[in-house]
Amino acid sequence: MWESVGSLTGSPWIYVIVALSVLFDVFVPVLPSGVLVITAATAAAAGSGAATGAVPHGVPDLLALTLSAATASVLGDLVAYRLAWRGGARLDRAIARSRRLTTAQERLGGALARSSGGLLVIIARFAPAGRSVVSFAAGTAHRRVREFLPWSALAGVAWALYSVALGYFGAQWLGASWLSTIVSLLALVGAGLVAVYVMRRPAPESQEA
Repeated sequence: MWESVGSLTGSPWIYVIVALSVLFDVFVPVLPSGVLVITAATAAAAGSGAATGAVPHGVPDLLALTLSAATASVLGDLVAYRLAWRGGARLDRAIARSRRLTTAQERLGGALARSSGGLLVIIARFAPAGRSVVSFAAGTAHRRVREFLPWSALAGVAWALYSVALGYFGAQWLGASWLSTIVSLLALVGAGLVAVYVMRRPAPESQEA
């Protein structure tokens, strides 16, 4: 099974599929972009011999997978950010009706201006729909692109590296099987739950009040 899937990861189409999924899941968070990245990384590891302990030869494939996922993540963030920036009164009213977006916008208001505040953008990338919330909130709040873009890039790279590493090392330790894929996905879900917990914690200003 993994041999046939591994042949697909050697085709440019797998990178296109992964990139499109990651790009559009900022608008449709239910898209299985994380599943695709992990599965492709697992198959790439199987094709490289990682699952049998051989010296891996699929590093360029893994590198291309990481770059396509990270780049698509940043592009998707920017599209959502720009749409929210130019959204007008209708989008402002829609966001005002969303408790999650309103809370994120309030926290981002001062966070992105601080040297460490952009960590919220990185953390949100791992939370379900967190990327969407932060990108739209940053655009609606009219945060400057130089405040948002570097953190979006770091978030995209961190998420892509983590997802690819889960698939690759899961195959290396557990073998290239559905078991390793499921364990890797559980690790990704675990990171998402931690991110949700951190994002839901009151801001320091609220705690002091």
